[in-house]
Amino acid sequence: MSADAAWRRHWPLTVLGGGLLLALLWGALAPLRGNSHELPLDIAPGSKPSSVRLTLGVQDVLLLRNRTGAPLVFGPMQLAPGGEFRLPFDQAGEHAIACPVLAGGTLLVRVVPMPDPGLERLRWRLGNLERAIRTLPLQAPAGG
Repeated sequence: MSADAAWRRHWPLTVLGGGLLLALLWGALAPLRGNSHELPLDIAPGSKPSSVRLTLGVQDVLLLRNRTGAPLVFGPMQLAPGGEFRLPFDQAGEHAIACPVLAGGTLLVRVVPMPDPGLERLRWRLGNLERAIRTLPLQAPAGG
């Protein structure tokens, strides 16, 4: 089989493989940026997160929104119904914040440093994609 015949036969796989390689390189080397440094966290009846992850320099402000319809105790402060509170973080580490409404009575905030370019940044992006997919809201199909 000549090289020309092999190319004609396998060009879709070659193009797909090249596209995948380019996507992985972009994920590993492209700079991290976003429109906002805030990660919104709505505390509502039925939604009880036990932990969140923030990244320094990318998403390093926790925006807490009280959607419970009652006052919410969050650490040393009380948040009115419908109120918002922005809590910035400037150091990596784990922070346990008392919040009696949540499971276990605390919210664990994990703050990680900005990942360096390369494999570390690719892992960070894939982890964010996994979390985004896992936390998609479930909706029943429309129809009747």
